[in-house]
Amino acid sequence: MKKLFTEFSIKNVKMKNRICVPPMVVGFTDDGYVANENIERYKKLAQGGPGLIIQEATCVNSGGKLLGNQLGIWEDGQIEGLKNIVNAVHQEGCPIFIQIHHAGVVGISKEPICPSAYEYKNYDGRVVVGKKMTIEDIKSLQNDFIDAARRAYSAGYDGVELHGCHAYLISQFLNKKVNKRTDEYGENPEKFVIEILEGIRKVTPKEFVVGIRLGGFEPTIEYGIHYAKVLEKNGIDFLDISYGFMSEQEMHVNEDYKFTNAVYAAGKIKKEVLIPVFAVNGIKSAEIAEEILDETNVDIVDIAKGFLINNNWANDAKNGKDTGKCLDCAKCMWFGQSKVCAGKVLFERNN
Repeated sequence: MKKLFTEFSIKNVKMKNRICVPPMVVGFTDDGYVANENIERYKKLAQGGPGLIIQEATCVNSGGKLLGNQLGIWEDGQIEGLKNIVNAVHQEGCPIFIQIHHAGVVGISKEPICPSAYEYKNYDGRVVVGKKMTIEDIKSLQNDFIDAARRAYSAGYDGVELHGCHAYLISQFLNKKVNKRTDEYGENPEKFVIEILEGIRKVTPKEFVVGIRLGGFEPTIEYGIHYAKVLEKNGIDFLDISYGFMSEQEMHVNEDYKFTNAVYAAGKIKKEVLIPVFAVNGIKSAEIAEEILDETNVDIVDIAKGFLINNNWANDAKNGKDTGKCLDCAKCMWFGQSKVCAGKVLFERNN
């Protein structure tokens, strides 16, 4: 593990290793306010030894939820609870960013919005058509993101990550198969993000970190690279590369490629930018993580389900112990049913 357990920094944020716990929505709340379970969960994750934690997608607008029990950052009253998460993580010597999010057409709103009138078939089979956003809608949502970042800074987070992939609102702007606008937000869809970034810079100090979780295929790798370079030029601090609008992607990756498509995209983008790049997906062991760092030259690896199965993943990896392994169940059995997650049960039985 020559690289995995080396230190790394983004601006003034120092990480003791190259391991990040990426955002994974767990919920525990009915009103968007932090519950004790949220605080305890992040404290345990921090105790597990990662270099960085990025808090689960936290909604900038009560109408933009992806789930009913999603955490929120849409009003000042939520700052106190969020501050408790930050303090719990910082007490364990770990920095924490917060991912700020709006679901757009793929959320649970009965009247969802979208850059264009887009027909989306939800996971439950429900077909919805997103209401085309007016310029006033766009400016209002941008302000929601900016206000959310201000609250995040007030709560003590070390930075924010804009949720710009996985089919959510920013992803909808960036994907030409979804965004059919003919105005400036269609011709230059990155404008939506750049204006949010500019607004955040005006309400937070320069050392506050602002990054983005960006779709590597939006819809193709060429677009992913283009957006990465444009955002770097406009001052984004890091790129956390994942998948884009899932049903509107074109992924042409050689079948012989040894890692996942998302890791491929992160590696390709890293060749084109100088800012830190994160890779995610299918990183099931410390050995695979080390190979990805070495062979793609990305800076950080996201260990997601590994930390769900074993909160102590990073410490165990550093000490050469069994870290556990996701068994790739066809339907993930951890979320909402943690007692029957086969990987977690197997790990706890063996340890």
